[in-house]
Order: sequence, then C-alpha cells, then structure tokens
Amino acid sequence: MQDLKTLSLPLVTSRFVLSLVVYCVLSTGVQAAGLPGVVDGEPLPSLAPMLEKTTPAVVNIATRGSVTRRSDNPLYDDPFFRRFFNLPERSQRRQMESLGSGVIVDADAGLVVTNHHVIDNAREILVTLTDGREFDAEIIGQDPEADVAVIRIEAEDLVALQWADSDRLRVGDFVVAIGNPFGLGQTVTSGIVSALGRSGLGIEEIEDFIQTDASINPGNSGGALVNLRGDLIGINTAIVGPAGGNVGIGFAIPANMARGLMRQLVDEGEVRRGKLGISVQELDEELQQVFGVERGVVISGVEGGSSAELAGLRRGDVIVSIGERNVRRVSEVRNAIGLLDVGETVFVKFYRDRKLYESSVTVGEPDEVRIMGRKLAKHLTGAVFENAVSRRGRLYVRISKVERSSAMGDFGFEVDDIILSANRIDIETVQELKRAVAARAGETQFKVQRGNFAQTVTVR
Repeated sequence: MQDLKTLSLPLVTSRFVLSLVVYCVLSTGVQAAGLPGVVDGEPLPSLAPMLEKTTPAVVNIATRGSVTRRSDNPLYDDPFFRRFFNLPERSQRRQMESLGSGVIVDADAGLVVTNHHVIDNAREILVTLTDGREFDAEIIGQDPEADVAVIRIEAEDLVALQWADSDRLRVGDFVVAIGNPFGLGQTVTSGIVSALGRSGLGIEEIEDFIQTDASINPGNSGGALVNLRGDLIGINTAIVGPAGGNVGIGFAIPANMARGLMRQLVDEGEVRRGKLGISVQELDEELQQVFGVERGVVISGVEGGSSAELAGLRRGDVIVSIGERNVRRVSEVRNAIGLLDVGETVFVKFYRDRKLYESSVTVGEPDEVRIMGRKLAKHLTGAVFENAVSRRGRLYVRISKVERSSAMGDFGFEVDDIILSANRIDIETVQELKRAVAARAGETQFKVQRGNFAQTVTVR
C-alpha cells in the first residue's frame, strides 16, 4: 500500500486534473477516446490481420499425471523391500496438473510441436483450440536433450503454421510470441530478436537458442515465436528472470532445429545423434602454455576407426571450431556435434604444433549405448536403459531415467538400478537386453540390483 500512496497524486491536484480533463473534452466536442484508424490517408500498422490467421494454430495444453507421496518410514518407499517382506503399499499418489502451449505444424496429420517439459510424466494430455474444441493427444516422440516433443490429435479443420527459415533471422528482426501464460488463455506479446545462437546456458543439454525480449512467461512454453508474416521461427522454451518472472530475456528453439528434430521423432520415435569419435577436455592455464593456444578444447582420445581418426585428428590436437561454431568448453563441443545430422560433413579447425589446420569430418552413426523401454516393449514404458562400466571394467546395464507416472515407475524402478538379467538371461549390454526382452512376449522378468540388495521382479 505504501507504493500506491507514493504513486498517488494529492487529492486537490487529482480533482484539478480531473476537472481540467472534463473541461477539455466538453469544450472540444470529442465524442470518444482512441487512436484514429487513418493518419494522412494511410491506415495505422496493425498485427491484427496476421494474428487472425496465426493464433488458431497455437493451442493450449493441459496435462495430468501423478506423483508419489513418500511415507514416513523410508523403508516403505523401497518397492523391493516391500515385495521381499510382503509389506502393503503405503505410499499415496497425488494428482499433478500443468499448463503449457503447443503449435500445430501439420493440419492433415494433427501434429503439434511443444516442449518436452510441458508433457513430461503426463498420463493425460488435453489440447484446447482457440475455437474451444478439446482433444485428447497421444505422444509421438520426445527429445529431452533439446526439450522438444511431438504430440498428435485427431481433429478436422485445423490451422497449421508454416515453417520459416530461422537461419535467415537477424538481430533486430521483429517477432511475436503467442502462448498461454499463467493459464490465462491465449496471449500475444511482441519484441525483437535480441541475439542468435545462444548456448552454454545450462538450460538444456543441446542449446542453440534465439533470444528475444518479447514477454515469455510460465505457460508460454511450447508456444510459437513468429515473424511479422506469421511464419514459425521458433518454439518458446525458457526465460531468465527472478522467481520465474519475465525481465525481457526469453529463449526459443529455432524453427530449423525444431523441424529437424520433429522429423526424426515422427519417423523414428526418437532422436539419434551422431558422433565424431573423440573425447575432449578443456584447456586450463597449464595446458594453454603447453599447446601455445589460448582457447579451444584438447582431444584426449580418438576412437579407433571413427570419423575423427579417418579425418586425421589426433590426441593432443586443440579444436577451436566445429562447423561455424567456436568451441571453448566441453559442453560446446557436445552441443555442436548434437546439432549435426548423421552423415553430415563438417569442417573442424584445430591447432597442432601451434599451427592452424582444417579437416572435413563426417558425422558417424551412434553406438547403441542407450535405449528407451518403450522401444523394447510397451510394458517397459517410462524407463531408459544404458550401458555402463564398473570401476573394475565390467560392462553392465543401468537404468538412467524413470518416469514416475509410468509403467516402470509404478513397479518401483529407480535411477541407477542395475539389470543383472532379463527373462533369466544374463546381460551386460543394451543389445543383449533387447534380445532377452524379445524372447518373451507380454512380460519381462528382471533380476535387479540396488546397492547390495538383489531382487527378481516381473513386469507385465
């Protein structure tokens, strides 16, 4: 209330101003307030015609899932402990709801692009159009590393946005953000492109953001960033600001990147990222002096027979750029490679013996070191299995992710659980896991190790 008083005028002054305004209005014969529609014979510029065509393609997304409320005794939270001692289930499920946005990009197929975090752990997804129609949606695919997801609705008379070439964007271009902030309903804000190619922010694993000062708030996630023609140039994703509020720093996934990921998700159900076959480390001050290079990352290892080895890269080379991207940190190398397609050729610049070289490298096929449970069997949905190596060099398969509101989550599997066998077949790699699961349809019997405790669990 103190701030309001500070901003208020004294009572006498307020009455004087009000009287003056009334006098001016009456004396000049003004009929209504507002801007004129035409100035000097020319209509005022307006975004309304573009938005009338664009906004029907931006949808509201409501999700519903559940999370587990922990019991007072931590032993009851361990499903293997409960099964071993035949103890009753004491944890409780609490309903979870969230709101976000999405963009229709294929009207015929009913495809909607949004953020992975908007629908993560969702069991029910409800899409609401601007005309009030509501549809249940199914998940086509998700890429958590880049925070992109594709869902599908079965509906007629949909409106889709056209993809723009985001590579042609320039800093200073006008943009419009459309979404569902704070669950208020569809809202439009405008601004400019503040920067391009933002990465290293730690928001996602793979980053190549458009930065904009158009207001992006909670609930805008997954919404559209369009140009003044109404073409889709980005998917609104994140903001930087105190307590989640907008301070004019918002980020969107570029259209070209989102479009490429969408194609993989639609065709394959997942995103397959290639590799160059190198391991790298950052340059500290000591290494800078040794190699005589101030910036870049040094190759600490080259995989035999890899694309990097075929291109002539060696241990001790200092990479300064991959394609058009300068690299200073390990995360930037991972980001640069992650944005490339398998089979794509890229030029790598590096220092060797204090001389600058350039070599063309073709992105190789990734090793299958990780696999999603739903790719193995429907009843394994919600878990991600990956290869790992123990301190003694033994190969094994661990669970690297479990969605709590999923089939595997309901059975109590947790991150870092070790899969010793599947259907009584000992396994050490995800390839062996794939074959073992295929050996029995409809169910999988796991032998699982958690810490020093092992238990057999059958998942159906």
